[in-house]
Formats: sequence, C-alpha cells, structure tokens
Amino acid sequence: MNPEVINQILANASSTLVDVGLKVLGAIILWLVGRWLIKFAMTLLTRTLKQSSIETTLLVYLKSTIGILLNIVLVVAILGFFGIETTSFAAILAAAGVAIGAAWSGLLAHFAAGAFLIIFRPFVVGDFISAAGVTGTVEEIGLFVTTINTLDNVKSIVANNSIFSDNIQNFSGNSYRRVDLVAQLNHDVNPQDAIARLRERVGAIANIMTDPVPDIEILEFNLAGTVLAVRPYCSNDHYWQVYFDTNRAISEVCGEAGYSAPTQYYNISHKPAA
Repeated sequence: MNPEVINQILANASSTLVDVGLKVLGAIILWLVGRWLIKFAMTLLTRTLKQSSIETTLLVYLKSTIGILLNIVLVVAILGFFGIETTSFAAILAAAGVAIGAAWSGLLAHFAAGAFLIIFRPFVVGDFISAAGVTGTVEEIGLFVTTINTLDNVKSIVANNSIFSDNIQNFSGNSYRRVDLVAQLNHDVNPQDAIARLRERVGAIANIMTDPVPDIEILEFNLAGTVLAVRPYCSNDHYWQVYFDTNRAISEVCGEAGYSAPTQYYNISHKPAA
C-alpha cells in the first residue's frame, strides 16, 4: 500500500479519535456540571417551597417530579452535544413511551394513583396508616410508590395503586385514639370490685384523657370467668405509652388485690350405663 495513503488513514483516524475523545470528555463534564446544577436547583426549590408553607407531602411529590424532568432534559442536552438530533430523539422517546405505557399499563396506574393520593389526601407524610397489608408511618409519597416505615423500623416500598385500591386506615386522622385492652378475671373474683380498682389505677396513668373517660366494663364471660374491657383514650403521640402502662396497671391491680389466676373450669358428669 502506498505510504502516503497509510499516513492519510492514520492522520484521519487520529483526528477522529481526538474529536471523539474531546466529545466524550465534554459530555462527562457536561453531565457532572448538569448534575451539580440540578442538585443546586433542587436545593433552592426546596428552600423556596418550604418558605411558602407548602405541605411536606406535596413538597416531596413536586421534588420527585421536577427532578425526573430535569434529568431527562440533561440527557437530551448531552445527546445534542454529540450531534444526535434531539427532535428525532424526542419522537423516538414519545413512541417508546407509548409502547412502554401499553406494555406496562400498571406503571401508569401507579402514577395516576400517586396523583390521586396527593389530590384527595387520605393521608399525608408523617401519618400512621395501614394500607395494602402494611402498617407504619408514611415517609414519602412518590410518583409510583409510597415509602412506609413499619413499627419494627423496616422501610417498606408499596406501589401507589395497591394503596389507592385498598382500604386505608389513617390512625393519625383524628386527634385521639382508644386503647383496647381486656382483663381476664377468675370465677371467684367480684367484677365490680375489679372495675373500681382498675378505674382508680387507670385514671392515674399519665397522658390519658379525662374526656371521654376510660371505659372499664364487663365485656363477656368465658370458661375462665369474667372478661373486663379496659379502654382508656389518649392522643396519637402517647398511644404506645398508654397501651403498655395500662397493661402494667391491670397486672399490678390483680396482683395487689390477691386475685387468683384465671383457670378454665369444665363440669364433667358420668352417666352409668343402664
């Protein structure tokens, strides 16, 4: 091969590699700078929205949406830097979006459910709820999923449509709750004496409400004896403290009064054969 042709090919290859290398380096710099600008913009947006007293639930949802849009814009800008027609890319992206939407209609359902959760507000960030088989505190309502921290401190990611299509119990929806406990008595225990003792002891528990007053009444009878319903009321913030203190009060009252332990009794009779 002619040496001049070889030199020309090498020169062209070297020029192409340098050009591609510079574009790759520029794309990396553009990506890093763009990511930093997005982070900076999100910080400013968060600060501005907080100053405008926008609720945390809506704030998290807006941040998630705007963050995704800004990242898409950054990717389109990098493709344009490489010389790819962004209009064609947008058309391809739209067509792909339609195809993906048709194939993954559930994803759109989760997105729509997330929007409805924000609009209808069955709960907000920080509420203690039970939905889609998960019970815990809402940490974030995202575009497609909701993050819930359970009582044993496990972060659970639940699809929005699963929550929206299920029954939702919002334990934080009212200002106070009722603690439902029972006290099992033996047959030989006078239930009225036990009720009087429990009323005095439960009434002294910290953070229980006096209006409505605690419900301490006969609930039912079983093979062991009388069952008392012990139901004090308290604010949501003090629920578990009142729950455990009430259990402790039931145990202490029965012990101090000398009540015998509940025991199931059976009456067995024998009929002789004729």
